[in-house]
Parts: sequence; C-alpha cells; structure tokens
Amino acid sequence: MTAVTSPETSEAGAPGTRRPRARGRNRGLNWNALLWVLPALVAYAFFDLYPLTQTIRYSFYNWDGIGAATSAGFGNYVAVFTNPEQFASILHAFVLIFFFTVIPVGLGLVVAAIIRDQKAGPFATFTKTVLFLPQVLPLAAAGLIWTWIFSPNGMLNGFLRAVGLGSLAQDWLGGFHTALPAVGIIGSWVSLGFCTVLLLAGIGKIDGSLYEAVRLDGANRIQEFFAITLPGLRSEIIVASTVTTIAALSSFDVIYISTSGGPGYATTVPGLEIYRLTFVSQQVGSASALAVVLSILILAIVLPLQRLGKQS
Repeated sequence: MTAVTSPETSEAGAPGTRRPRARGRNRGLNWNALLWVLPALVAYAFFDLYPLTQTIRYSFYNWDGIGAATSAGFGNYVAVFTNPEQFASILHAFVLIFFFTVIPVGLGLVVAAIIRDQKAGPFATFTKTVLFLPQVLPLAAAGLIWTWIFSPNGMLNGFLRAVGLGSLAQDWLGGFHTALPAVGIIGSWVSLGFCTVLLLAGIGKIDGSLYEAVRLDGANRIQEFFAITLPGLRSEIIVASTVTTIAALSSFDVIYISTSGGPGYATTVPGLEIYRLTFVSQQVGSASALAVVLSILILAIVLPLQRLGKQS
C-alpha cells in the first residue's frame, strides 16, 4: 500500500519536493522594518529635507521674510561671487581650513607619535587630558577665553612685554591683518585635541611587530614615523580632515563671540554672513543662495576625501 504524504510532510520531505514560498511572512517583515525606521524618516524629512528644499526655493527669490517675494532668477547666486562681502566670506573660510585642519592634523600626528613613545606614563595621561579639554568646552566659551587672551591688556601681550617684546604687543583681534589668523589659532586649539585622540586610537591599532622590524633594519624615529605610523593612520587622517574641514567652512560660534566678523569684514565667514543677511538685512533670498553655495563647496571637498579614504 502506498503511503499518502501530507502537504506538511512534503514541505520538509524528500528531495525534489518544492517548498511553498512564505510570501506573506516576508512581506510582513519588510513592513515591520519600515515601521521601525518610519519615525526617523519622518524626523529627517521634516528637519532636514524640507528646510533644504525650501532654502533652494528661496534662493531664487528676493524676499525679506515677511512681505511678498519677487523672482530673482540666478541673481542671488551671481551676487555670491560678485558681492565683495559674500565672496570674501568664502575666501576667509578657505583660509580657516589651514588653521582648522592642516595645523591640527599635522601637530596631532607629531603629538600622537610622542605620546606613543611615552606609553601609558603620567606624561601621556596628562597630555591627553590637557589636549582634549577644548572638546569639552562649548565653542562660545572657547571664543570668550581667547578674546581675553588676545585683548590689548590680555595674557599674550602681557607675556610679550614680560620677555622684552612689548613692541609686538597689539590688539590681535582688532587688526585687519591679524584678526583672521588670531581666529584661526582658536580653531587650531579647539581641533588639536580631537585630532590627537583620534590619531592615538589609530596608532594603537598598528601592529607593534612592524615597529620592531624597522628598528632591526636600523631605522630611526623619523624613518619609523614615515615608514609605519603615517601609512597606518591614513583612514584616521581622512576622518580628522573631513570633520575639521566641515568645521572650518561652517564655523560661526567662535567668530561671532570673538570678533563678530570684524574689524570691518576681515573675519566674516559664510555662516556669519548668512546670519547677517537673514536677520539684519532681511535678504532671505541672498542668504539662501549663499547657504546653497556653501553646501555645494562642502560636498565638493568632503566627497573626494571620503573616496580617498575608501581606497585606503
């Protein structure tokens, strides 16, 4: 007598039997996943995508934020590159990249290499604590502290007078040629701790046997740094450069507290200029165009950096 096989037996039975597809179950899992991410998607769309689309829309109008808007075409975008104040703000932001990115990453590499040589001694612990302290402080507080240091009667000028260099003392944040570098030094101080700690974490992942191998070949500290440490920190350097570059181009807090963009427009940056155009001059269209240009510039710099990091 031939045994009758039930559908349940056939489903998990002999080879060649075809299992029915659990379409309903898979579809339910997809809907459940969508429900989990739906709150985040709604928040992202409301707080990010919607303001972004509105900013792009406003950039094509002349609008004071209250009355009727009139079409401006690409006039606001042309003004970004022809208006001296707006274009200067972009140039100043690129200058700050040197202070916010190049100096902290370069010094961070040196300091991280020195701390690595000290292993876990008290010097290394103290240095990491002091360097990372600016990351704990709000940027507004950092700007206020350095405003006191750079003031005519501040700590820097007091030190110069004490060592017999009083002729160099000046109002560092009030001079047209010294204000932007002085603000940049604040950015370097703030970024150095982040870069150092990040690079130290990267050094900790490098295989110690590589250092032993180059030492057996007779390499000194400098040759060891360029042969092992620097190539091994490529990913960390990309991350640090990306974060600090974005901070330089979108800087606002430190400059607003320390100089408010002055003297004149010597330290005006896009973030501060957008604030002025929107809330002081009521030129919402011009501010929106500058914001869009700034976003494009950030992407134009950050995306190649990210691509370079993926190739490492």
